[in-house]
Amino acid sequence: MNERNQFKGVNSIKFNKTFSTDEDCYRYLAGIKWNETEFHCKKCGHTKYCKGVKPFSRRCMKCKYDESPTAGTQFDKCKFPLLLAFHIAFKISTKKKGMSSLELSREFELRQKTCWEFKWKIQQAMQSSKLHPINGIVHVDEFYIGGPEEGKPGRSKGDKKLVIVALEIVKGGVGRAYAQVISDASNTSFKPFFETYISKDAKIVTDVWKGYIPLKKDYPNMEQMKSEKGKNFPDLHFHIMNIKGWLRGIHQHCSEERLQGYLDEFHFRHNRRSNMETIFDVLIRRMVYSKPIRLQSVD
Repeated sequence: MNERNQFKGVNSIKFNKTFSTDEDCYRYLAGIKWNETEFHCKKCGHTKYCKGVKPFSRRCMKCKYDESPTAGTQFDKCKFPLLLAFHIAFKISTKKKGMSSLELSREFELRQKTCWEFKWKIQQAMQSSKLHPINGIVHVDEFYIGGPEEGKPGRSKGDKKLVIVALEIVKGGVGRAYAQVISDASNTSFKPFFETYISKDAKIVTDVWKGYIPLKKDYPNMEQMKSEKGKNFPDLHFHIMNIKGWLRGIHQHCSEERLQGYLDEFHFRHNRRSNMETIFDVLIRRMVYSKPIRLQSVD
């Protein structure tokens, strides 16, 4: 198994020199797909192979199935050149605020819908692995996406989109964060989020909303305090304002069905802000190992 050349950095000039042709991109995908795992034919499971017809493809020596580096990945059946796909992934992962589908459309001269569909694929790969729950001090709150509605005060949802967020508080600042769209501010909606993203040993601090009270049974280190309009949770509320400002400034609007994808994108970058050297490579690896999402599944 050969050691692959991992791209590191966020410098656009370096990136452009590394990936200047489709062949460069196919080589990189092949390095991830076949240098990190053994070859197994997708048709018959055979492990012996020879060079395929197309560059960097592999042909099964038993059934003669020819497999491309993009087969079975999020790049499968991409509507535009692989080089453009790599450049879009680089922009979205390394730019502090990412890029909207409209910006991508203008820069790469593609249809906005095409960019939107591919960006949605990228967002699926940006989902948390859910393997490393936060353990330590965690502040939790919910917030709404959307403007105020007449006759819908407080936690009344109306047509607004409700989100729960957890932020790790560390010495000198903040750590990881996760957010999830929920249907209402009840214990039933909170519990799956807690079970997925927060360790039962964590010291959790929430406001005094009654929906959190039943969770104290499973999270004995939880405490509640008055929010005082965010004054007792300054880091958490600054994080929430950053999310809202990003959505308004970059994307203007997103539907409730697609909101989770944008939250995943925001936190993919946030949680790797100290490891930006490898963020592009992490994203490409995830897109290689993620189950392909066919475009017809996008409504």
